[in-house]
Amino acid sequence: MQLPANWPELTLATGLALVAAYLLADLASRLVSAVLRGVIADPDTEAVFVERPRRVVRAFLFVLIFAALAFPALKLAGYRGRLGSDPEALGRWLLDRGARITLIFVAAYFVVRIGSAAARRFEREMSRGSGLDVVERTKRAQTLSRLIQKTLTVAVGVMALLMMLRELDLDITPVLTGAGIAGLAVGFGAQTLVRDVISGFFLILEDQVRVGDVAVVNGQGGLVEAVNLRTIVLRDYDGTVHVFPNGEIKTLANKSKDFSYYVIDIGMSYGEDPQRVIAAMKDAAAGLMIDPAFKPHILEPLEIAGIEAFADSQITIRARIKTVPLKQWDVGRELRRRIYLIMRDRNITIPFRQLTVHLEQPGAAPPAEPSRQP
Repeated sequence: MQLPANWPELTLATGLALVAAYLLADLASRLVSAVLRGVIADPDTEAVFVERPRRVVRAFLFVLIFAALAFPALKLAGYRGRLGSDPEALGRWLLDRGARITLIFVAAYFVVRIGSAAARRFEREMSRGSGLDVVERTKRAQTLSRLIQKTLTVAVGVMALLMMLRELDLDITPVLTGAGIAGLAVGFGAQTLVRDVISGFFLILEDQVRVGDVAVVNGQGGLVEAVNLRTIVLRDYDGTVHVFPNGEIKTLANKSKDFSYYVIDIGMSYGEDPQRVIAAMKDAAAGLMIDPAFKPHILEPLEIAGIEAFADSQITIRARIKTVPLKQWDVGRELRRRIYLIMRDRNITIPFRQLTVHLEQPGAAPPAEPSRQP
């Protein structure tokens, strides 16, 4: 094959186009990687969230910029090729609409990667620290992170595709009309599902309840076994599993968030001294707090509220003790046992309900009424 007479000029023009394309693409990829590093700030995940997007952006921009610069450069060098009837028109198209399509693609990819990096950073920040709830915080962060990434990817991808189709002079009106009708139909048919998902998102985001908590949902109590975007699952003391759609939750009471209280009511007879009963309760709680089996579960000493009520046969004294979550019932049962033993040893009368029965014999004269003095 015979080389053209001006092959040095053509080679120089092609080389300059390659160098310019490489420099511009590399500059843009460095800008992208700098922004991503500032968002994610995690050396362990740079290979996935920084280096990979940088290579993709650099390769895509390099091809586009080279294709856009090659035709003008070759024309200046005196090349008259057979590629199409108007190579200049192709070059102009690449510089105009081709550049816009590339910009849309790069911007969409950039937004998706930024969102993924931010979600990853949020997940990592929520997983830091130590404590009883670090595992549940990690699960909640992972659920929210995946939801954000999937939603962002689908939304940005659809918008970018429609914009690129419009740049290719394709009519997207039927697509938008069909999507609107389909969205309207899905909205009517799945409004309950959408309500459940939205309610579940805010339930997880606000950290209202976590797996392992004891909660009362719509009047039904139990151990939380799962918190999903659509449902919350409870298992009661009998082992029965209750599933509640998140959109149907009207009331939610968390009995084990951060800490718990065990409230105890102790009855005493009307003939006893309240101070003796209170002293017995405090002594029982003090012994419980030094017990190695229960000491780690107790956060504060017993708090005496005082006399709560006057009943038919007893006076009620109320107190409460602060514990770590889910341990209030174990601590409370042991505290009741110790209070009973101390009250028994100190001869403090423990009231119990009594019933007085009067028997009348058939035919017996009714008791005489007391005489009344004028």
